Amino acid sequence: MIIVTSGAAYLDMDAYAGCIAYAEWLNLCGRPARALSSAPLNESIPQALRHNCKGLDAPVPIGDDDVFVLVDVSNHLHLDPLVALERVVEVIDHHPGFEPFWIERLGPRADIRRIGAACTQVYERWRDSGLLPRMSRDSAQLLAAGILDNTLNFTAQICTDADRQAYAVLARHAGLDEQWPARYFDQCQRQIEEQLEQALHKDLKVLGEESNLPRRFAQLTLWNADRLLRQQRPLIERVLGQWGDDWLLNLISLGEGRSYLLSGGVASAQKLDRLLECPAVNGLHCLERPILRKELLRMGLAWQAPMTPR
Repeated sequence: MIIVTSGAAYLDMDAYAGCIAYAEWLNLCGRPARALSSAPLNESIPQALRHNCKGLDAPVPIGDDDVFVLVDVSNHLHLDPLVALERVVEVIDHHPGFEPFWIERLGPRADIRRIGAACTQVYERWRDSGLLPRMSRDSAQLLAAGILDNTLNFTAQICTDADRQAYAVLARHAGLDEQWPARYFDQCQRQIEEQLEQALHKDLKVLGEESNLPRRFAQLTLWNADRLLRQQRPLIERVLGQWGDDWLLNLISLGEGRSYLLSGGVASAQKLDRLLECPAVNGLHCLERPILRKELLRMGLAWQAPMTPR
C-alpha cells in the first residue's frame, strides 16, 4: 500500500487536496493508495469543502511493507508521525531548502521545484498520464482551492503560468464559476475569526537558524486583515508570545492586496528589516502586495551576512 501524507504540524488546503487527489490518481493507475494524516486541518479548508467533498481515508494500521509519498512537505524533520523515513519513495513539494537531502535518496522521484502550489504538481500527473477526464469533481474542486490558497488568488510572486493553467482546467472540470474564489476566501476568513487562537496554532511553523527568520512563523490568509489586526492584536501577541519574543505573523489581506507582518520583538523585526525595503512601525511591516511565508523563507535562506572588515 502507498500512503500519501504530508507534514506533522497541520494540513493546509494545498497539502489536503494534494494528498486526496494524488491517492485517487495512484488508485486509478492500479497502485493501491490511501490519503492519510494525523495532523489537524487548518482554516484554509472551510467546512463546506470538508463536508461536501470527499476527504482523507479512514485511518488504518501501517504495515511493514507500506511505502510513503510526501505531498507539500520536504523537511524530513517535520513529517507526519505515520512516516517511516527509510520507506519514502516519492516527494512532491515546492518548499526550498531540502532538495539535496531528497535528491540524494530518490533522484528524479524527488519533485521539488519552484511553483505556486503542490496541487499544480499533482494536477500535472493527471494531465500527463491522460487520466484527467476520469478525475472526480471533488478532487478537481479541492485542487483548484489549493492553487487559489497557495498563490493568494494568483497574486503571489511564486505563482506561475502552470498554476494559472492548472486552475483554469480544474475549474472547468469541477464546474466552478467566476465568483467561486471570492466565496472560498470568505468562508476561510469566517472560520478563522470564529477560532482565531486555534487558527494561529494550526498554521504555526518552527524554523531553524538557517532561515534567518524568526523561529516561530504563523500565517493566515484573510480577505480583510486590517480589521482583524485592529480588533485582535492583543490576543495574537498573547498566543504567539507564549514561547518568547522571536515570532512572526504574516496576515495576508487579499481584499486589500497587501501583507501585514507582525513581529514579536525588536530582534525579530530586525531580521525582517534585512530582507525588506519597508521598515517596521510599532513591530509591524506593511507590504503593498501579498507575500507568502515560503517567499520570505526563500529570501531568508538566500540572505548572507555582510562581511566584517578585518
